[in-house]
Amino acid sequence: MPTTIGNNRRLVALAAEKKNMVEVCFKPAGRKVWVQGGSTLLEAAEEAGIAVRSECGGEGICGKCKIIVKDSDVANEVTEAEMKHLSRLEINSGYRLACRSRIWRDATVMIPFESRLITREFQVGGLEKTVDLSPAVNKFYVCLPEPTLSDVRSDLQRLIDVLSHQSPDTSKLDIDYRILRKLAKILRDADWKVTITVWHNRRIIAVEPGDTSDKLFGLALDVGTSKIVAHLVNLMTGETTSAVAVENPQTTHGEDIVTRLAFGADEVSLRKLQKLSIQGINKLIQEACVNARVDSNSIYEVVAVGNTAMHHLLLAVQANYLALSPFAPVVKRLTSVPNNSLNTNLRQTSMITFLPIIAGFVGSDTIADALTTGIHESNELSLLIDIGTNTEVLVGNSDDIISCSCASGPAFEGAHIKHGVKAVRGAIEKVQIDSNSKVHYSTIGNTRPLGLCGSAMIDIVASMFKSGIIDDRGRFKDRHIPRIQRDIGEKEFVIVSKEETATSREITVTQKDINEIQLAKAAIFAGCSILTKRKDIELRDLDRVFIAGAFGNGINLENARLIGLIPDLPIKKVTFVGNAAISGAKIALVSKKARDTANILSKRIRYCEITLEPDFKTEFAHAMFIPHKDLSRFPSVKEMLKGV
Repeated sequence: MPTTIGNNRRLVALAAEKKNMVEVCFKPAGRKVWVQGGSTLLEAAEEAGIAVRSECGGEGICGKCKIIVKDSDVANEVTEAEMKHLSRLEINSGYRLACRSRIWRDATVMIPFESRLITREFQVGGLEKTVDLSPAVNKFYVCLPEPTLSDVRSDLQRLIDVLSHQSPDTSKLDIDYRILRKLAKILRDADWKVTITVWHNRRIIAVEPGDTSDKLFGLALDVGTSKIVAHLVNLMTGETTSAVAVENPQTTHGEDIVTRLAFGADEVSLRKLQKLSIQGINKLIQEACVNARVDSNSIYEVVAVGNTAMHHLLLAVQANYLALSPFAPVVKRLTSVPNNSLNTNLRQTSMITFLPIIAGFVGSDTIADALTTGIHESNELSLLIDIGTNTEVLVGNSDDIISCSCASGPAFEGAHIKHGVKAVRGAIEKVQIDSNSKVHYSTIGNTRPLGLCGSAMIDIVASMFKSGIIDDRGRFKDRHIPRIQRDIGEKEFVIVSKEETATSREITVTQKDINEIQLAKAAIFAGCSILTKRKDIELRDLDRVFIAGAFGNGINLENARLIGLIPDLPIKKVTFVGNAAISGAKIALVSKKARDTANILSKRIRYCEITLEPDFKTEFAHAMFIPHKDLSRFPSVKEMLKGV
């Protein structure tokens, strides 16, 4: 037997050699994979199921997919793109970018700690709002009369007739074809005692033997650009029984929306992105059901929200035109499809409903934000900012609401920042730099620091500005500060020395990092400013400010105001609402009335394409200053600077 196994291995190796295949072993996981010679190591890692950071989707731009290849002969020569992101010491130590390294011979590759996708801290909940319980899914336990020679009604008609006595609205029911095929056997095996599940009083989506009327669950989904969040909800009580989250698997093809849309331009790639989303959703279904001890067959409907790109990619609707002017979506209205169209790990006849969207870059997650905060019902003038890879802004009240999308980019999630990371264990989340340039910080999980997350970057920029390390243009001042050094000609400020970090490398903030935060915050503030102008009000006229999104909960409001990320309003007017999108999805899951409201909001909320506004460039340029070129718009910061 051993001889046979050895022969088989040699035959496999010989066959692989003939097909120009190479074997790559990834450490420390020890996972091996055969790939075509000439494949990039990023492609090999994906094939092996190894998650490697790649914010730019493999374009050689972000420099985050660092790997170590000890034997330089197995891959192509170091490319120009790699020389921009790797130091000479790193290159001499075998460091490469996985997306630029093409493998030609068998190799062993080490994935360093900083390049691994690590599970991060997810914001799985948001502001909870009480609504009247009226889900679209209902169950009816019925006992049907058996057919006789004097009663030869069809099985389906017999079922509908009995149902109509319990609920008159169900007299014109349709039935899923897959159930119809098996209906005769189901009824007879159950001795004509069954539980019928009806969706929207229009469609029979399940017929189960016996009384299962006490098992009625739904799933609320927030399909975000970087993460997917799910709430398993008991539709009989409206309570969340399990809340779970996962990194959106699509991030391997780009951290930002535009990169992903470009990748999904053809049908094969579009289906690949859809499959990746569904893999993430299936993982959440399994985890939520295990946590709550619920059978996935007891989940009869999913209500999903997400930005317009995630909406199109999950439904495998051609999405590449979203990235092209005039950014028109394929569909705006509420869309419902049976699960067999997506093939999640639920019963095939379950329904999946996506809430309506507003415009090309303002999706159903923004509708969900409105449902959660209730700004459409209030007389107060409110500003809602959902900060993420793409930031959505709403301004208005019950009379009128106007919206926009701001290309804030993924800087607040660590992308484009030299030592940026997401909110993972070890990420520095809070920073204070005192007048002597001494740095105080805290990390998620109180472990050795790994990198800087978005909330830390806001603290750093605010502290540097307040202590005079940088000027109002974000530039390092010409001062001798021991922590300021140069790396490949660029100034950088050392936050943590290499002796203290988890990676044995310094964690620094560069001039480019500061500029990335300025670009992101300027885009958001310009959006807020333009919308208030279009409403013929000023920012100081606002009664309430809601900050939504996972990132929002971690920021220091004083520092966010100091750098000009949010308007200069009293902090008591600002409310964190967490993941308002998942809360809004849950509201729509348990309330048909909320879905009607969502449809109305989709048509009622006005959309403003801010980049076409004549004053956008001026607003954006002025907002690039810290906090703003016009300090009269930030009176509290102006007053604070007098004492510095």
